[in-house]
Amino acid sequence: CPWDVAQSFATIVPYTIEEAYEVADAVARGDLRDLRDELGDLLLQVVFHARMAEEQGAFAFDDVARAIGDKLVRRHPHVFTPDGTPLPAGSPLRDPAQVEAQWAAIKAQERAARQKERQEERQEARQDTGAAPDPTPDPLGGVARALPALARAEKISRRAAAYGFDWDEAAQVVDKVREETDEVAEALAAGDPQALSEEIGDLLFSVANLARHAGIDPETALRDGTAKFERRFAAMARHLAASGGALGRSDLAAMEAAWQAAKRDEAGGGP
Repeated sequence: CPWDVAQSFATIVPYTIEEAYEVADAVARGDLRDLRDELGDLLLQVVFHARMAEEQGAFAFDDVARAIGDKLVRRHPHVFTPDGTPLPAGSPLRDPAQVEAQWAAIKAQERAARQKERQEERQEARQDTGAAPDPTPDPLGGVARALPALARAEKISRRAAAYGFDWDEAAQVVDKVREETDEVAEALAAGDPQALSEEIGDLLFSVANLARHAGIDPETALRDGTAKFERRFAAMARHLAASGGALGRSDLAAMEAAWQAAKRDEAGGGP
């Protein structure tokens, strides 16, 4: 296919991300038929990337499958021996939290080893060219930049927390959120767009930290909050229509009254 042949890793990435979101959407809707189809679409993206890599002599699909198999064995020492043989007595860990903590510790060790290896490779390359030594590796490096901003903020803050740079409890993060909200208000009053953008970014980062401390995924929370708004907005439109109004022709007071009615309906307090 001429279109396929013309693609590169960079041109295919947007489709890969889109397909992952469509998998998430099918799960959220509880539609297993769509989930089956969307997983197939996502698998195609993996095959596509692997095939392009194979054509460049880098790796093939089998290498991708082997790499994840090895990683799962490595990160499940409570299930497998190092050669991949299941432990005869079964897992000694029964608490999912223990498993998650062990997974995180092993992942951190792998990340440190990988950073050290790449740092040594860069140093060798720089020595060959006579360039100055490379600076210390970024301690927060390795978090994919293509992640949604809110999800990346949560991961970056979690990485920083692993070094001990964190609040002790969620209540302290709430105070930080309030502080950032005040700074947003100050920037808004000052009429400084650049400062306002920076302060809103700080506020969103603090909210991501709050979600992490509360054990809540911020992406899921925002997605659910947006879905709730969509649901109530549609109900508000129905209330307006029932009273002879319509979106675009009703004033804010009428829309607010219809909005409150939609909220009461959700709470089971409707007529």
